[in-house]
Amino acid sequence: MYIFIWNVKFEKHRSIMATELEIWEGKLGGIFNEIDHLLEDRYGSLFPLHPVRPKRGRTANPESDGLFDVGASFTAGFGSAHGQGYVIEIRWSTLSKVSDDMKSEAENIIINVLGRRLPEEFPGRALKVVRDGHVLKITGDLSLDIK
Repeated sequence: MYIFIWNVKFEKHRSIMATELEIWEGKLGGIFNEIDHLLEDRYGSLFPLHPVRPKRGRTANPESDGLFDVGASFTAGFGSAHGQGYVIEIRWSTLSKVSDDMKSEAENIIINVLGRRLPEEFPGRALKVVRDGHVLKITGDLSLDIK
């Protein structure tokens, strides 16, 4: 009996969390779509696309076409000095060599846009972008109580 009651409570709690998580990640995804468009405008014509990659605007999702796939994945942060957060993923869909300077420049664009947009979409959360080893990560108040 105890396990059944626990499962009912857990399922109810999980469904509420899923809705808030969808709202949170929808807002974050919108920011990353903006970043994708900025990077495409800046670098999209400088490199040939990977042969199997659709041209920009050919799919419904900016992550699936064009030169860039930019997004973030949640990490619990075990072993990290910064703890949990969203690791920022930047993929260049080309077979050409991209210089370290150009990669760094693109990362700086991402950091600047996130620095401006995170407080707009998530006010009062003190979210910030930090370097965690060799990756960028969004850290701060990641609670799901969306207002």
